[in-house]
This record gives sequence, structure tokens and C-alpha cells, in this order.
Amino acid sequence: MTKVESHPRNPAVYIIKFDGDKWKIATLNLAPGVKVYDEKIVEIDGKEYRIWNPFRSKLSAAIYNGLKDIPILPGCRVLYLGAASGTTVSHVSDIVGLNGVVYCVEFSARPMRELIQNVATYRGNVVPILEDARFPAKYRQLVSEVDVIYCDVAQPEQAKILADNADLFLKDDGYILLAVKARSIDVTKKPKDIYKQEVETLKRRGFKIREVVNLEPYEKDHALVSAVRTHRSGGF
Repeated sequence: MTKVESHPRNPAVYIIKFDGDKWKIATLNLAPGVKVYDEKIVEIDGKEYRIWNPFRSKLSAAIYNGLKDIPILPGCRVLYLGAASGTTVSHVSDIVGLNGVVYCVEFSARPMRELIQNVATYRGNVVPILEDARFPAKYRQLVSEVDVIYCDVAQPEQAKILADNADLFLKDDGYILLAVKARSIDVTKKPKDIYKQEVETLKRRGFKIREVVNLEPYEKDHALVSAVRTHRSGGF
């Protein structure tokens, strides 16, 4: 018999337990009947739960690997940098619900079209923004103060990009989640050295590091950094 229970670290993330010892994490579908990336749908007591694939989402991979702080909660305002076509965005949308909002910054036109067509069309809490996350002043008028910034950009200086956005948009004591792609920063260095480098950048920019979660086996040479801002770094 399939059962569902809330994740112990977040009330809007669910654990679906199947027969035997098999289990998966999921979110409650904010757009019933609509899939985003051919994810599995499980219906329990008349509600639709979307299985959150850790091989398709770095945030899911981090949760599977024991992420202690899952700061994206119901009602949260989230700035998502590097939204791509909206796979993880859709689950974040499920979590924050209709009382929250997800501002989605994506530079490339093609994934932005898919984000609009497959996600934003069905979800009133998703705000697509076609801009470059390196230049947050360009979308300053479109984004209000946020509780959390999630950053997943394939750029060098990933931590700097996140911190520059935080200086404009993140509330005091707000959280950040940074998906560090080591090979996008420097292919000649060891991933662990890249993670340390990005962590040091965040510290200099006013963040207290909570944890660094390696994303293997779901993602090679990736880690998710969780941190809280303790003070503003004074702008760009």
C-alpha cells in the first residue's frame, strides 16, 4: 500500500512510501493533471503528488543526500537564477504555493519559452524574467524582496553572481542555495577546491555557511551550498 507523509525538514516536501522499503520524495501538484518533465504522478486520497527526480534536479539530489536546511517553505518569495526550462522551478512552485512567488531569471530564449509554455502557463506563482543573472539591476523593477535565492547558473564566479543579486533582493537573514558546478568554473582544479573557493566568496560577501552537500551520485562534480546572510556586503 502506498503511503504519504511530510518530510521531517519541510512540511511541503513529501515522502511517498511504496510497498517494501522503496520510497521517493515528492511535491503536491499545484497544477493537477499537468506534468512538466514526464515525472511520475502518484495519486493518494484524491491528491496528486509529483515524484521529484534527483537525477533531474540538484535541489532534489541535495535533499536525498541529507540537506538539513530546506528553507523554501509555503508562502516564500524565491528568486531563482538559472531557471532553464523549469524542472526544479515547478517543484519550488509546488512548495511555495499560491501565497508564494518564484521569480525565474533565465538568459536563453529557448528554455525560457519552455518555462512559459510548460510551467508558468499553469502556475500563477511563477514569474518568468528573460535576463542575464550577472546584471541584476536590469530586472530590479520586476523583483521584490525575497526570502530565498536559489542559484544554478553555468557561469564562472557563481558565488559572486548570487551575492550581487542578494545585495539587491535578499531580505536580512535570508537564505541562499548555490548549486556549484565545478567544471563550469575551472576544469583544471579539483572540485573540492572549487567548492572551497566559492564558499570563501560567500563568506566575504556577508554569508554564514550552513552546509555543503555533495550531489553524487546524482550529479558529478556538483555541490549545493546553503547559507544565511548575516550582513549586506555593500553592493557590487
